[in-house]
Amino acid sequence: MKKLLFVFMLVLLCSVSLKAQTNYKAALGLGVESIGEATLIGVKGKFFFTDHHVGQADLGFEDGITGITALYSYHKKFAPGSGFRWYAGAGPSIYLFDGGANVFALRPHLGLDFKIDGVPIVLNFDWRPAIMLSEDAENEIGAFAFGLQFAFN
Repeated sequence: MKKLLFVFMLVLLCSVSLKAQTNYKAALGLGVESIGEATLIGVKGKFFFTDHHVGQADLGFEDGITGITALYSYHKKFAPGSGFRWYAGAGPSIYLFDGGANVFALRPHLGLDFKIDGVPIVLNFDWRPAIMLSEDAENEIGAFAFGLQFAFN
């Protein structure tokens, strides 16, 4: 089910053919992250320090798990006037488990960001593998995240 959801979101993101722009300063909204057997749902926010340098914070929840992620990204437009940007970066994550050990991870990521012109909505999808820094955790290559956010100028 999780894989189907992420494939649907990727197709939706890539198939939108509206005139678009990416002029926004910040975005706040819903974030969904799939990592291992967990699907965390919560709040996702990003802030553009400059046109290319972006900070992002995610707070996600699943039964018995709280995930906190802080990322730095370098964003770049695909083409002038296009609403699509690609981005790449890295940052740390911590997963807090009820009654268990916390897990720390390094999260490189690569993704797409899409801002629709005239509508304050931002869609983004990224691949973010987890390099686990905790002893009892295994690295996760198949980790993905999706965001649906309200844009602020």
